[in-house]
Parts: sequence; structure tokens; C-alpha cells
Amino acid sequence: MKLNRYIDHTVLRPTTTLEDIKHLCMEAVEYDFAAVCVPPPFVKLSNTFVGNTTTKVATVTGFPFGYSAIEAKVAETVLAIVDGADEIDMVANILAVKNKDWAYVEKEIATIMPIIRNHGKVIKVIIESGILLEEEIVQCCELYAKYQVDFVKTSTGYAEKGATVAAVALMRANLPANIQIKASGGIRTFDFAKELIDAGATRIGTSNVVALMKG
Repeated sequence: MKLNRYIDHTVLRPTTTLEDIKHLCMEAVEYDFAAVCVPPPFVKLSNTFVGNTTTKVATVTGFPFGYSAIEAKVAETVLAIVDGADEIDMVANILAVKNKDWAYVEKEIATIMPIIRNHGKVIKVIIESGILLEEEIVQCCELYAKYQVDFVKTSTGYAEKGATVAAVALMRANLPANIQIKASGGIRTFDFAKELIDAGATRIGTSNVVALMKG
């Protein structure tokens, strides 16, 4: 298993510096990681660092709580694309999910998807699985499958509970084969990353990349 091609090398701290971004991108290129995932203001800079390599540039929208208005997420998505992002990790409106406002959740993804597809980008929808009930995870999977998102992603890393093998397995059982799963949040060892991959994850979002690669 070539773990490097599963990894989104990630730094999303509000204290992130230019030097952090340079170091992140240089490591990602050195190890040939799938992507770097960076705060929106650093998308342009990250593109200059990764250059014409196979490492993509991802960023976040609606991060980290997901309750931004749809119009705000649209604006963030458009700006990220203009700045050169290849992949968008969008936090779903968890407030709407918890309040069973599925019409709003659907309106949100229905509004965003044409922008993603018209520009040939990749979207990963973060559902914050650690704070959802099983039935909520299943309903999210069914809804996002309807709109053919590229990935459903477990976590932001900011909730009290991150990725779990059980959540990834549940998502895999309720998504069509063409929709991938990104596991993130609390992934600090090679063994845990491998468990998540074995359960169905095809991307691993982590800031603990050295420990994973040494594992």
C-alpha cells in the first residue's frame, strides 16, 4: 500500500504562518502526497510551492462549523477556484442536519455542485460524523450520493470526536462505489490510518504525517 497517495497533508490552524505553508508543501512534494489542505488565504501561495507536481491544492469552505449561509459558501467556493484550488472540502450545515432540515441541506449541495462541476473541481463534503447519530450519517450519505459528490468526509478535526473505523465502514456501506471517503480528525498513527483505509477510506487527512510515513 502506497500510503503517500492517500494523504491530504493538512494545516488549518488559525495561527498558520507562511513558513508553515512552505514546509507543508515541500514535504507534500517530497513524499508525493495526494494533496495539501490549507486555509483559503494560502491557496495561491501553495500553488506556487507545489508547482506542476501531482500534489493537488485543497482548501476549506464553511470551516469549521458549517453554519455559514449558502451564499457565503458559494462566495468562498468561487474565490477558492479563482485562487487555483483543485479540491474543496466543504463543511455541511450540521445545524440543519441536527434539526432535520433536510430540505436546507439539499438546497445547499444543489447550489454548490454546479459551480464545482462547471470548473472541473473536486468536492469533499464534511459531515462531522463524530457528532451525528448513525441514522443521520446514513441520511447524509443518501443525500450526497444523489448529487454525486466526489467524497464524503468524516470530520473537521475541530469537533470532540474525529474519524472512527465504524463511521467509515457505515459510510462505505451507504455510498455508491464511485463516491470516495476521506477520513480525518485524530489520525496520528500508521496503524489507525491503515484501519480506516481497510474500512473504505481512500483519503486520509492528517497533520501528523511524519509519524504515519515512519509507521
